[in-house]
Amino acid sequence: MIDLRSDTVTRPTPAMRRAMANAEVGDDVYGEDPTVCVLEARMAELTGMAAGLFVPTGSMGNQLAVKLHTRPGTEVIVEARSHLYNYELAAMASISGVLPRVVPTAEGLLDADSVAAALHVGAPYYVSPTSLIALENTHNMAGGRLLPVVAQQAIVALARTHGIPVHLDGARIFNAAAATGQSVATLCAGVDTVMVCLSKGLGAPIGSLLCGSAELISEARVWRKRLGGGMRQVGVLAAAGLVALDESPPRLLEDHAHAQALATALAELPGVQVAPVETNIVIAGLAGACLDAPGLIAELKARGILALAINPRTVRFVTHYDVGGADIRQTVVALQDLLGTRTC
Repeated sequence: MIDLRSDTVTRPTPAMRRAMANAEVGDDVYGEDPTVCVLEARMAELTGMAAGLFVPTGSMGNQLAVKLHTRPGTEVIVEARSHLYNYELAAMASISGVLPRVVPTAEGLLDADSVAAALHVGAPYYVSPTSLIALENTHNMAGGRLLPVVAQQAIVALARTHGIPVHLDGARIFNAAAATGQSVATLCAGVDTVMVCLSKGLGAPIGSLLCGSAELISEARVWRKRLGGGMRQVGVLAAAGLVALDESPPRLLEDHAHAQALATALAELPGVQVAPVETNIVIAGLAGACLDAPGLIAELKARGILALAINPRTVRFVTHYDVGGADIRQTVVALQDLLGTRTC
């Protein structure tokens, strides 16, 4: 199968498998797994933070950040299509007792003006105050869009004025770095915490890291354990993450090129609308096409291609290192056959 549902479907590379088999390990709950310690220190350095914490998933990393920065009965400003709001099972409400203050935007990109309009600072006592601003880069459901550094800096400056922390969901921050030519640290500058996934564009089999100040990460370690995320000889997984940091960033632009090729072909098909593509995610609307999203997904699967239906008229394709140029060409031919020649 050509699997374009997500970049989470990648399989460990041979180098990752060797590293996992040979990893030096210890009990991470005691802070004694040397491979985990190396990974946490390295990611902290890459993000420009003081410390890092290895967690099983990006959702756990995001929710730890929400817990660290907020108190029950307050609000978290999020973009309307953000992962934190849509795909983490209302965890901010159930775990932290906070309410999302949802900000719709045209392209999935928050800016200082839209954040300022949503802030509750110095409001009457019966209005829930803002306790956190959460950003996302790249923005998954906006089609892997890039949050401009200037926009982030303006939001951070606004937050500092009001003493409000900023968390960055940087699940695909390495894709953002590849696309912009800027360092990961530059893209994280000014935020209080950042979550980075190893298991998306970087291709590791599991794991994410939450990075921030030493004090915040020390508290996050307590909450990780409280939520059942304390792991033991987890260096076997951290080892794959270290390989991913070495292997994957230099080749992310290949994924972006494949996404561009796919988007270009899709945009030429009748009735298909393609969101701007900046990294490795292609979101195609089928409002005028002869097939709806479930129908297209089923037809593609019959041809050995997997994609994701976001809603009845929208499909997502995500490129990654297990998808090559020949796979993209095969997918384009299938899409042209299904959407380009069919009569309604």
